[in-house]
Amino acid sequence: MKKADTIINIKENCDNKNTSLEEIIEKLKKDERNKKFSKNAIPPILQIDSGAKILIIGQAPGKKVEETLIPFNDKSGDKLISWLGINKEIFYSKDIAIMPMDFYYPGKAKTGDLPPRAFIAQEYHQDIIRMMPNIKLTILIGKYSIFYYLKNKAKNNLTETVKHYKDYLPEYFPIVHPSPLNFRWQAKNPWFENEVVPKLQEIVKRILN
Repeated sequence: MKKADTIINIKENCDNKNTSLEEIIEKLKKDERNKKFSKNAIPPILQIDSGAKILIIGQAPGKKVEETLIPFNDKSGDKLISWLGINKEIFYSKDIAIMPMDFYYPGKAKTGDLPPRAFIAQEYHQDIIRMMPNIKLTILIGKYSIFYYLKNKAKNNLTETVKHYKDYLPEYFPIVHPSPLNFRWQAKNPWFENEVVPKLQEIVKRILN
């Protein structure tokens, strides 16, 4: 996937809903809260298609993703793709939509990156979701998307919520973030890759086939 393809996906793969999506993209670019990004010609980074069957809602683009403009084009993405049981060609196809909690890289924190800015999900997500009526599964990645979308249905913490993923099917499938920084969590919770990931792959395969 070339650098420009992400923007092409945003603009061209929504059939008769092009104009509405383009309006949202333009609104994002003109939003004063995104001024520093637009000033540097950095567009919102997401992958949207009106025919998408699976929606992935992650945290926010990292620095490498900001540089390439390709969602999940980093080690986190490599791990996520393996968890889904698919290849990059399918991951970047019209069947998969990627809409993070923040469409821009929020910056570096003491450990990892800064959290996604709340207003992106609050003000922009629902308008975009309405453009994708064929979504069969929404994969919530990490605590920000999990607690935002599951609200009071989430368990006391991320681990318990992910462990009880069946409670949120068939609409949502909550998983831990695939970041390399989560290696300690994964080491302490081998049930995730042994039990949850195979079920995720099974559902993804069924939807895409």
